[in-house]
Amino acid sequence: MSSHHDSPGPTRDDIVRLMSAPVPARLQQVCLALAVIGLGTWLAGAATGNARAWQAWQVNWLFFTVMSSAGVMFAAVQRITTARWSRPVIRFMEGYVAWLPIAFVMLMLTIFVGKEHIFPWVITPPTKHEKAIWLGTTFWTLRSIVVFGAITWLSCWYVYTSVRLDVGLVPEWGARWAKGLRDRMRAGYGEERREIHTTHSLQGRLAVILAIVFAFGWIVLAWDHSMSIDPDFYSTMYGWQFFMAGWLMSLMALALIVRAWRNSLNAHTLITESHLHDVGKLCFAFTAFWGYLTFSQFLVIWYGNMGEETFWFHKRLSAPWTGTAIAVGIMAFVLPFFGLLGKFPKIFAPTMTFFAISSLIGLYFHQYLDIYAGAHGNPASMPFGIWEIATFLGFLGLWGWSYLAFMNAFPRMRVVLMTSPYRDEVQVPCDPRTMEPLPAHE
Repeated sequence: MSSHHDSPGPTRDDIVRLMSAPVPARLQQVCLALAVIGLGTWLAGAATGNARAWQAWQVNWLFFTVMSSAGVMFAAVQRITTARWSRPVIRFMEGYVAWLPIAFVMLMLTIFVGKEHIFPWVITPPTKHEKAIWLGTTFWTLRSIVVFGAITWLSCWYVYTSVRLDVGLVPEWGARWAKGLRDRMRAGYGEERREIHTTHSLQGRLAVILAIVFAFGWIVLAWDHSMSIDPDFYSTMYGWQFFMAGWLMSLMALALIVRAWRNSLNAHTLITESHLHDVGKLCFAFTAFWGYLTFSQFLVIWYGNMGEETFWFHKRLSAPWTGTAIAVGIMAFVLPFFGLLGKFPKIFAPTMTFFAISSLIGLYFHQYLDIYAGAHGNPASMPFGIWEIATFLGFLGLWGWSYLAFMNAFPRMRVVLMTSPYRDEVQVPCDPRTMEPLPAHE
């Protein structure tokens, strides 16, 4: 088995020098200011028991959290498929993990303080016996904590192993708050070749477990924290459509973020047009898949024409939600699907940026409709104002601040897997103890 890579690439020093460029401090300050102003405004509403403030909280918690969780899952899929193309860009997605511990604390606030303002069944239990059991407050609380806790723990563990491989071999660098964590990563760090194989082996197990927990967990969380707003509605496709929306959001966000890092770090030789094209192709592919799932859910319910299912769509396609529902279809599917058919729109920054932002806004309002139409029915006008805008800006600022805190504390690229002479040995699985190739069946 060859221990060397055939094609020349950038040296480790080159990558370390590029990725160490500082992020403007003003950007973090802007994010922090948005978080303080937005969430401060939300707090004023939540403290007085304003239901819309709590409903806006739920919309944004679901939007940012499923996107962040899906981003880590996408990074884990790169390990499952032993992908090589994504090595220069995937750390930008692993940084999404910084949101998940914050989201876990926010979930505790929802469960123990705000649930009666969000979920109608807390005050008026469902009449159907099965639903009453499933949405029993204690069962729902335990389920939410255990499921999301498992997703958060596994996601953090996976990214920790990925970051550790780089921290152990690059010079000490990064924000002061994480120095203890970096020191812990270096403790017990062994020889480079063995660490690559040991990490690869561990990540192989972690990634598969995370994939199972992610899919099952977000189906349950989608039922419990979004679909249950309409406690009489049933759809077995709802959970799939929900977490695939998160998957699509994570990729559309990456399309924006990867360009920002490419320009900020002046890393045009490392992050090439080919990487931008690959990310764009993924955005297009999963736009098609999300549209397929969404339309499939609609088609089966429309064709069955059963009252306990059709009311859900009827409500959202009636005033005052009609225009928003149509806009969601156009912004999240029609524009990005037809706009990203060719190669040029995927690599040309203005067009890819436009379609990514269009998709993210469309998917945000898709989540808004799920929560608000369920909570408000069909009021005279669409409830969208100060609470919704301030809460979104607060979450956006906090997400950006946590993301930048992570990216300023750890290596911003997979330096070792981009530069090590042993980096492609992982394409042939090894026993990390003996360093011998494993038989194919293992």
